[in-house]
Amino acid sequence: MKKHGPMTSCWLLILVLLFSCSSAHTDVFTSIGHMTDLLFTERDLVTSLKDYIRAEENKLEQIKKWADKLDVLSAAAAQDPEGFLGHPVNAFKLMKRLNTEWGELESLVLTDMSDVFISNLTIQRQHFPNDDDQVGAAKALMRLQDTYQLDTNTISTGELPGSSSSLRSVLTADDCYDLGKVAYSEADYYHTDLWMVQALRQLSQGEASNTVDTVTILDYLSYSVYQQGELDRALDYTKRLLELDPAHQRANGNLKYFEYQLTKQKKMEEREEEETEGRRRKGRPDDYLPERKKYEELCRGEGLRMTPRRQSRLFCRYHDNNRHPKYVIGPVKQEDEWDRPHIIRYHNIVSDKEMEKVKELAKPRLRRATISNPVTGVLETAHYRISKRRATVHDPQTGKLTTAHYRVSKSAWLGAFEHPVVDKINQRIEDLTGLDVTTAEDLQVANYGVGGQYEPHFDFGRKDEPDAFEELGTGNRIATWLLYMSDVQAGGATVFTDVGASVWPKKGTAVFWYNLHASGEGDYRTRHAACPVLVGNKWVSNKWIHERGQEFRRRCGLQEDH
Repeated sequence: MKKHGPMTSCWLLILVLLFSCSSAHTDVFTSIGHMTDLLFTERDLVTSLKDYIRAEENKLEQIKKWADKLDVLSAAAAQDPEGFLGHPVNAFKLMKRLNTEWGELESLVLTDMSDVFISNLTIQRQHFPNDDDQVGAAKALMRLQDTYQLDTNTISTGELPGSSSSLRSVLTADDCYDLGKVAYSEADYYHTDLWMVQALRQLSQGEASNTVDTVTILDYLSYSVYQQGELDRALDYTKRLLELDPAHQRANGNLKYFEYQLTKQKKMEEREEEETEGRRRKGRPDDYLPERKKYEELCRGEGLRMTPRRQSRLFCRYHDNNRHPKYVIGPVKQEDEWDRPHIIRYHNIVSDKEMEKVKELAKPRLRRATISNPVTGVLETAHYRISKRRATVHDPQTGKLTTAHYRVSKSAWLGAFEHPVVDKINQRIEDLTGLDVTTAEDLQVANYGVGGQYEPHFDFGRKDEPDAFEELGTGNRIATWLLYMSDVQAGGATVFTDVGASVWPKKGTAVFWYNLHASGEGDYRTRHAACPVLVGNKWVSNKWIHERGQEFRRRCGLQEDH
C-alpha cells in the first residue's frame, strides 16, 4: 500500500477542510455587508498561508544545505573509500552521521509546519460560503445579464456599466463553464447555451483550462440547443464533438437521433411544427412574474416618459410641514418624483454618521429575505420556478433536477429603544410626514447582495388577504418611507411597474408615498420593486406606517385621490 508523506497528508487535510465547509452560515451572497467580512477572512488566511510557505521554504533550505554537504563529502569518500575511512576522524563522523544526524534529519523532514495554518483555517471555515451561495451568486449574474441586457463577453471581461477599471475582474473559461452548469442544473437551457458558448470561445482563443475540455462543453451544448428546438445546431455541435472524440458513446447515439429528427422534419414539416411547438422555442425559461418584461425595462431606464404637461406639474420646494417648529428656520428639500401616485423625495434627510450607525446596528442581525409576507411584513424566501422539459436524447449529466430558491437581500429590524439614532430617525419621519409612527413597524434595514433585488409587490394588504396585519392590531399599511443609505454605481432603482416610474438611489435621501387612498382602499398603482444591483452596494431602510393613529392626521375621503 502506498504511503503518503507529511506534505501530501497536509494538503489532503486542507482540501478536505475547504470542501467540507460548515453550512451554518449560508446565503452569504445575499448581503454585500456580510460578504465584506469574507474578504478580510480571506486576507487573514492568505497571510497565514504565506507564513506556512515561508516555514516550509526554510525547512527545505536546511534540508538542501545538509544534502549539498553530504554530496560533497560522499563524492570525496567514493574516490578512495578505504583511504577515507583510514582517517580516524572520518570514521568517527560517519558513525555519528548515521547514528545521530540522519535521525535529526528524519525528524526535520517529518516536522509538520502547517499546524498554525490548519488551525486558522479550521476556525475560519465556519464562515465560508457553501454550494448554495455559489449557485446563488451564479444565478444572480444571469439575472443581471437578463435585466440589463448584457452579453456574456461583457460580463466575462468585467466591463460592466459603472464599474471601476481598477476593480474589474475577469471570468475564466472554467468560470463560464461553471455558470453554464448552474443553468443546466436548473433546466435553464437558454443560459446554459450562452455560457457554454462563451467558455468554448475562450478556449478556442487559446485560454488554458484546469477543469474542462472542448469535448465536455460540446456535449452540454448539443443537448441544450436541442432542448431549445435547434436541431441544426445540435447536430453541428455533435459532429464537432465526434471529430475530437470519435468513440464518444453518447454523442454517437445523439448523432443518429438528430439526423433522424431532421429527416423527419423535412418530410413532415407542418406536422412537426405542431408536435414540437411547445418545446421548439429558444429563449429564457418560463417565468412566474407576468410583468417581468416591463419590470426589466424600467430597471434599464426604459420606462414610461411623462408628457411635458405632467412633467411641468412636478416641483422642488422647501418643506416645513405647515410650519413645524423644527423646520420653520431650516426647512428640508422636497422633490416630486411622480404625480399619480404622488411619490416625494426628501433630500439630505439623514447624516452620514447616522446612516453608518444604523448599518452598524443592523449588520450583526441581518437575515436572508426576498418576498414580503403581508401578515408579518417580514421578507421571505421565494421560489424561482423554471419549467422542465423531457427529452429522449441522452443527458450529459445524471441526477434529479429540482426547483431552486434564490435569496437576494438580507434584512434586520431595529426598534426605537435600541439606540437614540433610531428614535431620532423615527421622530424625523413623523415630523416631516405628519403621521403618527408609534403604531408603525420597526425600522427595517436591508442590504442587497450580488444581483440583489426585491421583486414587484404591494406593501399593503389586499382584499383577498383579510387577515393581513391582524396580529399587529394597527390596521393596514397606510404609507411607506424608504431611505437610501448608499449610492449605487449601476442598477438598484426602485420602480413602480403599474405606472412606469423609476426612482434611483441617492445616499441620504428618502422617498415617501401613500399605499392607501384617502378612502382606505388600496392604491394598486403603488406596486413596486427593487431592481437588481448591477455594480455597487445597496443599503436601504424603510418604515411602514399603519392606519391606527392617523384618524385626525389624514382625514378619510369618499373619493379616491388621483
